[in-house]
Order: sequence, then C-alpha cells, then structure tokens
Amino acid sequence: MTTDLQTVAAGHVPSLHKSKVGLAALGALGIVYGDIGTSPLYALKETVKAASGSELPSHAAVLGSVSMIFWSLIFVISVKYAILILWADNRGEGGIVAMLALLGARHAPRRSWRAMLLVIGLIGAALLYGDGAITPAISVLSAIEGVKVDAPQLAPFVVPITIVILIGLFAVQRSGTGFIGRIFGPVMLLWFLALAVLGIKGILAAPQILAALNPFAAFQYILSKGLPQGLHVGFLMLGAAFLSVTGGEAMYADLGHFGRVPIRVAWFAVVLPTLALNYFGQGALLLTNPSAIDNPFYQLAPDWSHYPLVVFATLATIIASQAIISGAFSLTQQAMQLDFLPRMQVRHTASSSIGQIYMPTVNWLLAIATIAAVLAFQSSDALAGAYGIAVSLLMAITTLLAALVALQWGYNPVLVTAVNGFFLLIDIVFFSANSLKFLEGGWFPLLIAFVMAFVMLTWRRGQILLEKVRRRMRQPEEKLLEKLTTRPPIRLPGTAIFLSSSRNGVPLPLSNFLRHNHALHERVFLLTVEFTETPHVPKEKRVELIHIVDGMTRIILHYGFTEHPNVPDAIALAIRQGKLSTDLKLYEFSYYIGRETVIPAPRERGLPRWRESLFAFIQRNSERSAVYFGIPPLLVVELGTEIEI
Repeated sequence: MTTDLQTVAAGHVPSLHKSKVGLAALGALGIVYGDIGTSPLYALKETVKAASGSELPSHAAVLGSVSMIFWSLIFVISVKYAILILWADNRGEGGIVAMLALLGARHAPRRSWRAMLLVIGLIGAALLYGDGAITPAISVLSAIEGVKVDAPQLAPFVVPITIVILIGLFAVQRSGTGFIGRIFGPVMLLWFLALAVLGIKGILAAPQILAALNPFAAFQYILSKGLPQGLHVGFLMLGAAFLSVTGGEAMYADLGHFGRVPIRVAWFAVVLPTLALNYFGQGALLLTNPSAIDNPFYQLAPDWSHYPLVVFATLATIIASQAIISGAFSLTQQAMQLDFLPRMQVRHTASSSIGQIYMPTVNWLLAIATIAAVLAFQSSDALAGAYGIAVSLLMAITTLLAALVALQWGYNPVLVTAVNGFFLLIDIVFFSANSLKFLEGGWFPLLIAFVMAFVMLTWRRGQILLEKVRRRMRQPEEKLLEKLTTRPPIRLPGTAIFLSSSRNGVPLPLSNFLRHNHALHERVFLLTVEFTETPHVPKEKRVELIHIVDGMTRIILHYGFTEHPNVPDAIALAIRQGKLSTDLKLYEFSYYIGRETVIPAPRERGLPRWRESLFAFIQRNSERSAVYFGIPPLLVVELGTEIEI
C-alpha cells in the first residue's frame, strides 16, 4: 500500500488507474480525515448546549444546530478547501510552509510586505502546534467518556485511562508507526460506515430532522431569541459548530502525500455523507429524547453496543491523534529545511514509507502539552472551550495566503477578491465566535502558538544576523587563490570537504585550518547544502559543481524543503553520475565543519540582548551539522569559532 501511495504523491493522480486513486483515497481516510472524522463525538453536543444553555434543547435549537454544522461542512470544507484551496499547491505539496515557499517570503527584505507575509505565515504554522496539543486530548477523552453512559461510577477513571493511552501513543513513536499506518484507512472506513449506520437509524426514527437541510434554520432560531441575546447565542453556536470542521485543514496539509483527486474522492464519496448522516441522526435522537444531550453520540447506538463502540471510538481517536503527531513531525522538518526552526534530531523509522520519521524533541514537547491539557481541563466539555480558536485563525491565514498565490499566478484580481474575500469573512466570523471562548480555555492553544511563533521569529532573525557576521568574516576566493599561489601551503595526501553555509567566499573552517596548520589537502571540496522553494529536487539536479582551481571544487547540493539531506549519499550520487572521479573513496574523506559559539555583544546592533541570549541558547542546543547531514562521526573534524552578534 505504501508504494502505491508514493506513486500518487504530489498530485500525480489524474493519469493513474482508478484502483490506485481508490487506494490512495482509502489511505486519506485515515491520515487526512481522522481528526474531522471523530468530531461527531462532541461537536453536535456542544453546539446544542450552546444554543440551549442550561435548559433541555428545544426542537428549534436542535434543527438550528444541525443546520449550522451541515452548512459549515458544505461552505468551509467542501467548497473552500476541497474545491478551491487544494489548487494552491507548491508542485503538489500543500500546507502553510509550502505556501510561504511558493510566495518567496523566505528571502523577503525586512519591513517589506513579503516579510510581513512571513510573520503571518509563521504564526499560522505555530497555530498548528497549538491545535496539535488539543486534538489528541479532546479526541481520546471524548471517546473514553463513553463509558459513563452505562457506568457513571467509572467517571473518576476517565482521565487516568486517557493519560495512559496518550503516554503509550507518544511512547511508541520512537519505534515507528508503520503498522498503525497500514491499518489507518481500513479502520477509518469502518468507522465512517458505523457513523452512517447510526445516523440512518436515528433519521428513520425522527425524519423531521431533515428540516435542518434548510440553510436558514439556524438564522430562524437565532432571530427567535431577539437582540442582543440572539446575537450572543448565535456566536456561541458558531464557536461550538466550528468543532465540526476542525481537522479540515489537514486536506491541504497532506496534499503532497495523496494528491487532490484522492482527497476529494474520499471527502465527497465517504466522509461528507457519513458525517452528515451521523449529525442528522444525533439531531433526530435529541428531537425525540432531549435528555440524551449529555452524550447523544453514544446514546444513538443500541445499549449492547456501547462498550464495543467505546473501544472502536478510542481506536479511531488514536488514529486521528497519530495523524496529528505525524503532521507535527512533517511540519517541523519542513520548517527546519527552510531555516524557520533550529535543526533537531530526525530519525527515519521506515525507509519505504512517506513521512515515517521520528523527532524526539517535538514528540515529547507535544506529549507534555497534550497531557497538561487533559489534566487542566479534565473533560471534553471543558476542552471544547480551548478547541477551535487556533484552527479558525489558521484557516483565515490560509485563505489570505491562498488569495495571494492566486494573484501571483495571474488570476483575475476582482474574482480573487470576491471569492477569497467571501471565505475570509466566514473565517473571521468563526474566529470572532471562537474568541468568546478565550477565557474558557482558548488561551491554551494560543499560548503554545505564541511561544512557537516567538521561537521561530527569534531563530529566523538570529540566523540572518549570524549570516551577516559570517559574510564579514569570510575571506574572498580571490584572496585565497592569491595566497595559494604566492605562499603555497604544504599539501597533505587525501581529500578534505569543508562545509559552508554560503556558496560564496571561503568557508570559515578552511580559513581556520590554513591559519593554524599552513597546510592543505591534495583535493579540496567546498560544500554547501541549499534548500529550494520547491518540495522535491530531481536527482539529476541534486549536485552542482563549480570548478575553482586545480584541486579545489565547490559542490552545491540542492534539496527540496520536504527532503532530508544526506551528504555522503549525495557525493556517492555525483560519483555514479560521473560528475566526480570514480577514484574517490567515500570513507577516506575528512569533513571539516565549523562549530560556532554565538556570543551576544552589546556593541553589535541586532536583537535585544535577552533575545540574542535566547537565540544563542537555541543555537547551542540545536542538532550538530554532521549528524543532521548524515556524515559518519569518525570522518568529522570540528573547528570551533566564536561569533559575536
């Protein structure tokens, strides 16, 4: 299955056989739709509670709530994401980072409008971490709460069981999740079918719920409350109804894994119909039994099936949580490649699977945040207050960036403004509604997002300052060549590779080596790794060689922002392609790498002193270049340099 999914990556689906599109759509059910697919566990319950307050829900409140959820799925997910946003791909890759790369925001001059886009985009990326901490908590917690329907005495064990499951989920990441990945699609397909069956059962019992298909049912209920109470109730309902569309952003984020056609097929053929049926089924139950508001999802099922359904729902929420965790790993890797985050340890857990990586730092920070959310909020009802505000802001940012991409591609400005302006207005309304929940817990994901955005922006600015100092310290190539001619150093046998962050000038490790040893190897390569604004680079374009002088060549390795660099593999590729001599022996190279120590300097104008100290701390604890680039430790020589910023 994994091989077939790789075939459909990057949107190359239209030419594929229908069976492969179907297979990719099945995979998308687990990876893309795990989050939104478990929303029926809590979304309608919270919306009806928002509409009714402390009273039992009326018919009008139920119809208005179901209608609001249904039309949110139509406008926000079906039209905006499935039809429009999926077109804004970066050579088949989706997500905030891909969109920033597409807009060229990474190299924007300071205080330019593109630089502002970079700030906005990094905030959007940071919001995904806030969402990632809440989603596993509310999903698993809402599934385990199903035991309280038949056994209220088990209520004190819900939180401990949830924490044990979450700890186990985060703990198994280090061993890889290939097995879980293989069962994602089939299990979620069964889950969606179960949603449909339960929904049909409820609709048949109270077909009058179909009146909620009327898009004005929610407006009618809100207007019946009068002003200003109706406006307040309407905003509360919108904030709760938004829970039904959280997870929709994964359609765009996972575009590169499956392609737009399988994602659309899965949504329109399976996910949308089954979600709609289940929401209408829960609404039908509340029409006939308003007291079921405590947990309409589980009470929609026959009594005998409650415990099996709890197990099934728990498995589905674990799959949804796994997709969020894997998404956080993928997002972090892309951000590192584009220099938005410091380098961290990346372990490949399965060489044959897309995205099968493990990042210990991200994993356990996310685990701490998720478990803290469970301990702090204690129930899915309380967590609902924290959920949604980060995603609604992220969706607004995505709509804005998509509009700029469309304009960059030459679409009619009037049409782009009208269409994206309409959806941006919807996003702003949802964000405003979710903002009412700020004090109820909305601050939690926003705090996480603020910390992440601050780290990203500090790292980005610090790296710019650091590179500026490096440029001043680097010796021009001309001076090096002149020195080699007038005062030739002693030549040492063998091959040396000096790593540099820039394709121009002399690498600092080389200057230091010459200054201290007055010697140089017979063959010298100056090597730079560059990440492009595209997700992938063809192998034939991986290695670029620039001849400097006999015995000295500059090597530039090109990688896409979704690819992980491996310097020895790239050198081996260049040898196979005939770009480098076949006489070179990979394990006889000496790699000289600079180990920089950043020192905040009062006399240098840059960041505030405390932010420079933060940057220095992060830089000191980031992954070493040799490890990150896959260079064997025995071949590495590190040369220390102190740099003041």
